[in-house]
Amino acid sequence: MTQRIDYQKQSPELFRKFIEFSMALRHSSIEESIHDLVNIRASQINGCAFCVDMHVKEATIHGERPLRLHHIVVWRESPLFSARERAALTWTEILTRLPAEGVPDDVYERVRAQLSERELSDLTFLVMAINGWNRASVGFRAPPGAADKAYGLDKSGLS
Repeated sequence: MTQRIDYQKQSPELFRKFIEFSMALRHSSIEESIHDLVNIRASQINGCAFCVDMHVKEATIHGERPLRLHHIVVWRESPLFSARERAALTWTEILTRLPAEGVPDDVYERVRAQLSERELSDLTFLVMAINGWNRASVGFRAPPGAADKAYGLDKSGLS
């Protein structure tokens, strides 16, 4: 498959603003390791090869263990994730696959038990951002690995 249009060049100001938004999330109350898990899981759900590739490489650079990366797709059955990480993954999945009836109270309460109000709000913005990137990358068929050098992902040792 070939990339369709280069949305970054077609809408440079909007792209720059979305990058700024995404970069601001690095200073949120959500720790880097959960950022990585959320970005990978939403990208898996959305079938975004570019973003799965990118965020697995980022997580590797950040020191994430390979086995945990393999277990993200089966996180419910895996013993490798903390209660806080499970809450973040639960929230990621429910907001990425919004049910017709909305977010059930029991899901909200389970997640809220692990995250402060600020953390839950910040996590929601993180999920919003990765879902937006997924939609652009899937819609315009961004090829996996295409931005490795530009984003320093070649340092991951994965290619």
